[in-house]
Amino acid sequence: MQRKRLTITLVVIALLGSCAVIEDPDLSGMSFSAEPLLGKAVWHDLITEDIGAAKSFYGGLFGWTLEPSKTIDGRQYLLARQGNRYVAGLLSVAPRTDGQKISRWLPYVSVADVDVAAAATKASGGKIIVAPRELGFGRVAAIADPDGAVIGLARSKFGDPDNITTAPMAGAVIWNELLANDSQASAEFYERVFAYNAVATTRRGGPYTLLKAGGEDRAGILTKPGTNWNSEWLTFFGVADPAAAAARAEKLGGRVLLPVSDELRNGTMAIVTDPSGAVLVLQKLVY
Repeated sequence: MQRKRLTITLVVIALLGSCAVIEDPDLSGMSFSAEPLLGKAVWHDLITEDIGAAKSFYGGLFGWTLEPSKTIDGRQYLLARQGNRYVAGLLSVAPRTDGQKISRWLPYVSVADVDVAAAATKASGGKIIVAPRELGFGRVAAIADPDGAVIGLARSKFGDPDNITTAPMAGAVIWNELLANDSQASAEFYERVFAYNAVATTRRGGPYTLLKAGGEDRAGILTKPGTNWNSEWLTFFGVADPAAAAARAEKLGGRVLLPVSDELRNGTMAIVTDPSGAVLVLQKLVY
């Protein structure tokens, strides 16, 4: 059963129609829920035009072991392992002919019914990026909210990675946050699509919205700081020292968008891009 559960988590969710081939994965450090953990981001893929640069960057930044795989259509796919856990996937895509960058981190959220969530997306002003589809072990889709922020939907037949498997650690995803044009409007959209309970609060002295499900904080919404930022989902990775990690990211070919500063959540985080432009947040771990 554990092997089937890993397959849904790492394969079905990962490629939206281009299933990866994974041979004999080591599941010793992972465990899964008996039922889907609704509202939880259960997997993250990097979509990248330069998987070679991504491999060097993330391996050097986080110390990931990257296990090669491939998709049915021949595209390269890498599974990222941190210690004894799989933590993410890296998917190679061809560059666009118009030069537009599409590299991004893409979270997938567990939902009760992918088709219902997709219908709610359209009814609430969002768009279907990849229509719901069955891949053998579950059902997935990708959507964009009314402001264009992209996120995935997933429904596993075998449960989701549990809180032990996704406990915060260095080099793993520890949070997801939406930079929104209008936090209230975005909160209403995600309440309708994901059945979140949106709770207005403050964080680091400013307004913040928590998206809750099953009694747990699952994600956050922050009004974007200015017109230079797109509305998008940000993926937070745990690090011991954000300043040192940001400097390392720059040496590895990335770019620092916002360095560590007292004004940026009390010096606990930095925002960088990888060599292809995918944005990620380096967040100080607090145990």
